[in-house]
Amino acid sequence: MAETMADRKKAILRAVTDDYISTAEPVGSRTIARKYGLGVSSATIRNEMADLEDEGYLEQPHVSAGRIPSDKGYRFYVDALMPERALTGPEEKTIRAECARRSDEIQSLIRATAKVLGELSNCASVVIGPGVKTAEIRHIQLVPLSSDSVLVLVVTNAGLVEHRVLAIDHEMDPRDLENMSRMLNHRLRGSSLARMRGRVLGEILADLNAYASFLEEMFDLLLSATRSSDQDRVYVDGLMRLLGQPEFNELERARPILEFLESDDLVLTELSGSASRGLGGAYVTIGSENQRQELRECSVVCAPYGVGGQVVGTIAVVGPTRIDYSLVTSLVEYMAESLSDLLARIQSAK
Repeated sequence: MAETMADRKKAILRAVTDDYISTAEPVGSRTIARKYGLGVSSATIRNEMADLEDEGYLEQPHVSAGRIPSDKGYRFYVDALMPERALTGPEEKTIRAECARRSDEIQSLIRATAKVLGELSNCASVVIGPGVKTAEIRHIQLVPLSSDSVLVLVVTNAGLVEHRVLAIDHEMDPRDLENMSRMLNHRLRGSSLARMRGRVLGEILADLNAYASFLEEMFDLLLSATRSSDQDRVYVDGLMRLLGQPEFNELERARPILEFLESDDLVLTELSGSASRGLGGAYVTIGSENQRQELRECSVVCAPYGVGGQVVGTIAVVGPTRIDYSLVTSLVEYMAESLSDLLARIQSAK
């Protein structure tokens, strides 16, 4: 919850923050008096800005320069001062058009989401796609292909389809495969691939003892295959746009952020925590609020997306602390909602 602040100080802090977001230049009292019509003199604004600096909301990068918001100032701005910013018609049209072109295949849709989010935010974008191994099983089908092979097909709640061909020692009756499919669906619907092998061994093996060897081999194959596909979940776009921001013109300053964004493991660890917040709305971490040292000069605007009320992935924008919070928050929330709707339609069509 935002702290209490006098109205005039709020107006000045908002003006300084808006101006700095727009220009990337420290803001002086005369600029505020000239541009924002607050009805008070430049001297009064200067005194209030000095007080805001003493209270930790503003910083002065150089003695002769104007002031810029601190992390604390940005936090107050996001919590109490930031204006709502509805997306324009062209922005919404761009998002819908790009997603509609890719809506036939989950991974292409995720990549398209990252691309358009990077373009519209002018920052780096990150989309964490649904993991195959941790997604809930919606349907399993065993399909005979030949006398010595069976197709194992798994559909998850996020609409992902995992399929593998399993070699078998002897021909299996299609009716037996259909019975196994029915039993597996009855027992495993709602479980994850990561948990299903243990459940099969514990609950199903007794019912299908004649096929124990086949079932164990099937699940070992699926789990082995999904270890690699489960890692291919992080999509990053807009790195050059991030480097185009004035704060990161110097490569040495940008290097830690780039190294972070290039590490799927670090991104998954840092951003997957959004799942614990559940669906509904974006949240913002600013500068020093970020756990990773590499992000201490950045702000991250993040929102989970999901299917059937359950979180399956995360959308985020990474930019300087001077990021356009109002625009980026609206973009992230809109795209999370759009992606959730598209995944729901894909799921219902399967």
